[in-house]
Amino acid sequence: AATLEAVARAGGLGATGAAALEELAAIDAALRAMKVDEAAVRFDPTIVRGLEYYTGAVFEAELLLDTVDDRGRAVRFGSIGGGGRYDDLVARFTGERLPATGFSFGVSRLASALRAAGRGDADAVRGPVVVIVFSDADMQHYLDAVSELRNAGIAAELYLGRAGMKAQMKYADRRGAPAAVILGGDEIAAGQVTVKDLDAGRALAAGVSDNEAWKSERPGQQIAPRADLVATVARIVAQARTAS
Repeated sequence: AATLEAVARAGGLGATGAAALEELAAIDAALRAMKVDEAAVRFDPTIVRGLEYYTGAVFEAELLLDTVDDRGRAVRFGSIGGGGRYDDLVARFTGERLPATGFSFGVSRLASALRAAGRGDADAVRGPVVVIVFSDADMQHYLDAVSELRNAGIAAELYLGRAGMKAQMKYADRRGAPAAVILGGDEIAAGQVTVKDLDAGRALAAGVSDNEAWKSERPGQQIAPRADLVATVARIVAQARTAS
């Protein structure tokens, strides 16, 4: 934030520069809403990547993991990847304009880092818990939920897009998510959260006779106090690991 403020004070940005600064400020606000440690993110106006196709914010990722090389010398992994926003790149190949954000990383380098961090024998990979999005107005609630789950060591992601709830649930299913978190207007007003156990939902749905019964029984779905979000999701994730 301090860097962005300094750039704004310097002036001379023009309309394009002002719009870019506003976009970076929105990213900064989202990071703060997700309670990302300020020490983990640094805004650097000197970073330049692929001017021929990047059209927005660009970023690089560094792994601040201290380890040793083959000779026993202390080293830090450093950069493991980078990416950014590109609105026109896909159109070069398909003819269809498809704004997107992309990121690439070195697979072997990241695998080495995971082994060095003692994560090489992690549990069987499942998709992340997906937090369903209903409106921009309630984005703070969704970001808070994602942040709480991640801070508890549970892989979670916010759905990115404008799809309805049905499409978002299908997305979570395709991702192999063990659970989906639902924070609609009713849940937020009541201080509650609805968590859908996707594995249990699939198993129970097989025994539901018709669509109306499925809607009324809502298989695999449970409502909990908002404060119990992490505990509720953790139980479902643990069950999914045991089953796999």
